[in-house]
Amino acid sequence: MWTIWVVAVLAYVLSVTNRTSLSAVGVDAAHHFGADASTLSMFAVLQLGVYGLMQLPIGLWLDRFGARPIMAIGMVVMAAGQLIMALSPNVGVAIFARMLLGAGDAAIFPSALRLVATWFPTQRNPIMVQLTGIIGQMGQLVAILPLATLLHATSWSIAFGSLAGVALLFTILVVALVRNHPPEREADVSVDTETGAIRVVTSAIDTRGGIRGAWANPGTRLAFWSHFTTPFAGTAFVMLWGFPFLTSGEGLSSGQASLVQSTFVLMGIVFGPVIGILSSRNPLRRSRMLVLPIVAIQLLAWIAVLAWPGRAPFAMLLALAVALGLGGPASMIAFDHARTHNPSHQLSTATGITNVGGFLAGLLAILFIGVALDAQGASDPSDYSLEAFRIAFLTQIPIWLVGAAFIIRERKRTRIRMGLDQPRGA
Repeated sequence: MWTIWVVAVLAYVLSVTNRTSLSAVGVDAAHHFGADASTLSMFAVLQLGVYGLMQLPIGLWLDRFGARPIMAIGMVVMAAGQLIMALSPNVGVAIFARMLLGAGDAAIFPSALRLVATWFPTQRNPIMVQLTGIIGQMGQLVAILPLATLLHATSWSIAFGSLAGVALLFTILVVALVRNHPPEREADVSVDTETGAIRVVTSAIDTRGGIRGAWANPGTRLAFWSHFTTPFAGTAFVMLWGFPFLTSGEGLSSGQASLVQSTFVLMGIVFGPVIGILSSRNPLRRSRMLVLPIVAIQLLAWIAVLAWPGRAPFAMLLALAVALGLGGPASMIAFDHARTHNPSHQLSTATGITNVGGFLAGLLAILFIGVALDAQGASDPSDYSLEAFRIAFLTQIPIWLVGAAFIIRERKRTRIRMGLDQPRGA
């Protein structure tokens, strides 16, 4: 049981490393491919877009074949993506490589969660899911530090080829060590060892009217907008634009920029359990007590940095990383909303809808920043400047404001549905 979980969670660490592998080498990628800012954005935008689109088929395949083959295939696809990235002769091929990477990445976390559900008692699932998510985020540190160091010490082909090799190694480990469910069971089921209750594990989104039915529930819409609004700024920061902003804009050294981005990752790990506990203890005040305040903290932290005359102090940039680091744990509250306000037969569908929110906002933020840089003539890394980045990062503010407005609206509707508030005019 524990061996299978360790392999699964390390596979997720590698998945996150692959997902964020441009975080500290975005400028290198721009030089390597001669890409302008908008084109560089497309690396991450199309990768995230494919990741989101693959969630439905991945769920269907998990229900049909189980976690082991789907995780192994995901690893092979990621390896292919990184190998093509290592050997890409031009931008078009490199973008295709990132799309392959997004497709393979999409299979890993759902597979890991399914293994948790089938191998661990039902009552231990929440803590194991949280541990899986927290440990998996360590992959961002690998992308920020060792990968960038390897790239600068060797070459583009060796750095990304190495990631492809590690993914192939994990393919072998998954095939050799992972099994869909314990041998004494004939199907993927979750068992409560205290009550004896047995539940079939399902991952697929119900497309036969299920999406429409789940979206009609204001609790699902609250979950969607909560996940839309909380993590996108951190996603844009750590996946692509944070490192160029810190080095070319704020004038930090590569080591200092890596420290700021590492702070972002570590804060997500530190605050994750705390926010999870507060969410579980205050189920009727999650949005007002946690989600909206964290959105406000991120917005104010960015405004403070962007409004600072000249380059911001290093301590302020660390504070920005802390604020952005709160977004990931806060986004997990969205899944609490989905679970709380939907019947069990609709949970996978509501969870899928919720997950789309965060990736949609993330790809919009990444794209808007790149387009804004190009519009100012800062297409090439040599043209990046603090003023150009200031204007580009302002494009995040409408996303926060729209998301927060919908959170407030759907929170009210959810409370009316629960009988906690009266309709307006009642």
